[in-house]
Amino acid sequence: MLIGIVMHEACFGSAVASVIDVLQVANWVRDDVDPSLAEFRLATAAPEQVVNTTTSMPLRVDRSLDELEDCDVILLPALGTLTAEETATAMASAGGRAIVRALSDVDPGRTPVLAACTAVFSVAETGHLDGRRATTSWFLAPAFRNKYPNVLLDLDSMVVTDGGITTAGAAFAHIDLALTLVRGVSPSLADRVARTLLVDERVSQLAYVVYNHMEHIDPITLAFEQYVRRHLAEPINIDAAAHELATSRRTLERRIRESLNLTPLGLVKRIRIQRAQDLRQTTDLGMQDVAMRVGYSNAETLRALLRQGVKG
Repeated sequence: MLIGIVMHEACFGSAVASVIDVLQVANWVRDDVDPSLAEFRLATAAPEQVVNTTTSMPLRVDRSLDELEDCDVILLPALGTLTAEETATAMASAGGRAIVRALSDVDPGRTPVLAACTAVFSVAETGHLDGRRATTSWFLAPAFRNKYPNVLLDLDSMVVTDGGITTAGAAFAHIDLALTLVRGVSPSLADRVARTLLVDERVSQLAYVVYNHMEHIDPITLAFEQYVRRHLAEPINIDAAAHELATSRRTLERRIRESLNLTPLGLVKRIRIQRAQDLRQTTDLGMQDVAMRVGYSNAETLRALLRQGVKG
C-alpha cells in the first residue's frame, strides 16, 4: 500500500514523523501478526523539492503534486499553524493553493484522503467535505464552522471517517490518524502497533476542550458555561439559567447551537465530563465522589458517559 504524504511548507515536523513512525512499526511487526499483510510504503509530495518543518529539519520530497495517481491513500499532516489567521495565510500561499488544487483532482471514493488538525481546512477548501462529517482542532472549530458551514463538524470524536475522507483532531492526533489507517488494513495489526508504542486509544477530544478558550465564542454561551460551572454539583434547570442570564430559553438554545453546535444540555454534560476527567487525574477521589461533585448521583452513569462520549 502506497501512502502519499502531502506536506505544506513549515508543517509540523512531529506530525510527519509520528505518521512515519507508526507505519514503520506496523511494517516491523506485521510478520508476527500476518505475513500476508501488505507493506506500508511511503512517498512524500509537496510544491517544493524540500520542505522545512517547524522543527527546522528539512524533509526531502520524493515527488511533485502531479504525481499522486498511483497512491493508494493520501495523507495530509498539519500545516504548522495554531490560529485561524495563520492557517488562512498558509492556505493562501502559492504552495497552499497548489495543494488545494491537487486535492481537488482526487476522488476520495477511489483514493481515500486522511488529514489532521489544520490540514482539514485544506481538504474542506476543495468542497470534498460538504455534507460530510469531519473533525479538526477543537480550538479552531468556530473559525472552521464560519468558513465551511456545509461541513458537519463533530468535536465528539478524535477521528471521523465519512465518504472516503478521514479527519483527526489536533497535532498529536496524527498518531490516532495513522492507527486508523493501519486498523483499516488489520485491527490486529493496529492493536499490536498501539501496544508496542504504548499508545492509549483516545476516542474523543472532550477531555481536552476548554470552551472559554475557543476563538470568537458567543458571550451568552460563555455566560452559560460560567453559570454551569458555579452550579456543577446541582441539577441544572435550563429555564432558570436563561432567566438568570437575562435571556430566553429559545435565544440561549439558538446561541449555543450556533457557536458550539450543541444543545444547552449537551454543553452541561460536556462540562461535567471535562471536570470529572480533571478530578480523576488530579485527586484521589473515588468515582462516586467524583460523580457527586459533577452533578451525578450514580457513579455508573458517569462511567457510561466517560466511555461513550456525549452527543449534543
